[in-house]
Amino acid sequence: MNLFDELKGLGVDVEEGLKRLNGNEAFYKRMLGSVQSMMEKAPVDPEFDANDYQGVIESAHAIKGATGNLSLTPLYKAYTDIVDLLRQDKPEEARKILVDILPVQAQIIDVINKYK
Repeated sequence: MNLFDELKGLGVDVEEGLKRLNGNEAFYKRMLGSVQSMMEKAPVDPEFDANDYQGVIESAHAIKGATGNLSLTPLYKAYTDIVDLLRQDKPEEARKILVDILPVQAQIIDVINKYK
């Protein structure tokens, strides 16, 4: 097993992510490290205030963009839904998706850290 195989096992579309970066594996790995760092330094906490979550929208939107660019598909899909639900004023539905995706996010971060 290697980094790419393990990520694929978690639903990441590594080929698509590499294609977006002209096949540059070294750059893809550096970008994975950047996304991992961003998610660890500015996590979206599922205990956010259901009455004041503008900051959550901003953080989730940043994660959505970064994960989309690298085709971290499970995270991208979840954060897309989270952002959409929060913008529709449905914080509890967004919270459920966040709680469900955080274990997958942790697995992806662990795999990235393993190969640093």
